[in-house]
Amino acid sequence: MKTRFRHCLAWGLGLILVLATASNGNSQAAKLSPLEELGKKLFFDKNLSTPPGQSCAACHDPLDGWVGSTENKTAVYEGALKGRFGNRKPPSAAYAGAGPMFHQNAEKDFIGGMFWDGRATGADWKDPLAEQAGGPFLNPLEQNNPDKKAVVLKVRSSDYAVLFEQVWKVPRSNWDRAVDATYEKICRAIAAFERSAEVSPFDSQFDLFWKNAAAKNLKVEAIDASNAKRYAGLGLNDAELQGLALFNTKAQCAKCHVLTASPDGKPPVFTDYTYDNLGVPANPANPFYAMDKAFNPEGRNWKDPGLGGFLKSEPRYAAFAEKNMGKHKVPTLRNVDLRRDPKAVKVFTHNGSLQSLKAVVHFYNVRDIGGFPPAEVKANLNTEEMGNLKLTDAEEDAVVAFMKTLTDGFLPPKK
Repeated sequence: MKTRFRHCLAWGLGLILVLATASNGNSQAAKLSPLEELGKKLFFDKNLSTPPGQSCAACHDPLDGWVGSTENKTAVYEGALKGRFGNRKPPSAAYAGAGPMFHQNAEKDFIGGMFWDGRATGADWKDPLAEQAGGPFLNPLEQNNPDKKAVVLKVRSSDYAVLFEQVWKVPRSNWDRAVDATYEKICRAIAAFERSAEVSPFDSQFDLFWKNAAAKNLKVEAIDASNAKRYAGLGLNDAELQGLALFNTKAQCAKCHVLTASPDGKPPVFTDYTYDNLGVPANPANPFYAMDKAFNPEGRNWKDPGLGGFLKSEPRYAAFAEKNMGKHKVPTLRNVDLRRDPKAVKVFTHNGSLQSLKAVVHFYNVRDIGGFPPAEVKANLNTEEMGNLKLTDAEEDAVVAFMKTLTDGFLPPKK
């Protein structure tokens, strides 16, 4: 069994992780620093695409947990240019700031980086989140800008250019003469906003439970069926508490979506930053299959290589590509059930092939028993922590009930 990354590697990079209220549709916005406020304006600016109309929030909607909007029924999003689609479901922009730089551990497992395939490694700016923020602006399938200068000029003509000058102490007259440096500042500001208490507030029902457990000197990561009663009355009901105990034991969720606290005592973000091939089937509704050959020469035969595809493109990592084909980054589970409308369908996994939390848990539970379409990529399946977990239907429901406690903006009942 591969060694899992169970401890936080990089909680620095100016991380602002404080308990505060979030602007996710459930609560009021936290107070932002000038840098974070600048990042917010950039994040929601629809003019920063070519043609104008698509902001970062188009694929990272706060009303749906900073992932793609539930109003999109295909899971994959059309870019600024009509008819061009990406190939993966947008991951969450929240709780991403603690992710470490892309690297291998002693067991040669890959850890960290941003995007589903890790390609924003942090090697250039020592901050994977800032590097990720710079990707969509230049992606022809997303915001479709021709180059960094086009983005810089749009920011220079924006109504928040004065704030940019004040934050970075660089007059706008110099921006187009130092395009790379200015573009980096744009991306770092967006990363600062994503790290802010508005986007990553740690104010879910689970966070209140975590705080209450800590006050009783109870370690949440130690919960199991034998001791679960000790955690009763701390913020989770019986079903949610049973789900947490299962999450940590029989369901094996915590092997990857770890319950380990950060070094400064903040609650977990529910990822160990590693990569797995879950064996999910292809999503036939993915519009990328029908994309122009310039973007998808394989057409319907395309299979998402995930981490392996990125490794294959990098000479220093190419030798590890085949062993990592089909693997995708373990995502945070925070806000996993947040939807603008409780009746809206929210899709999951890198390709959106599973369309409810119950479906996800059931797939993890019985994947190897049969009844599912074949895996999109059959190589390198995780067979150690999923596939035949022997959970009952009621136990599946309990795990789902627990994951619903990870939604930000929780308001405790009035006493």
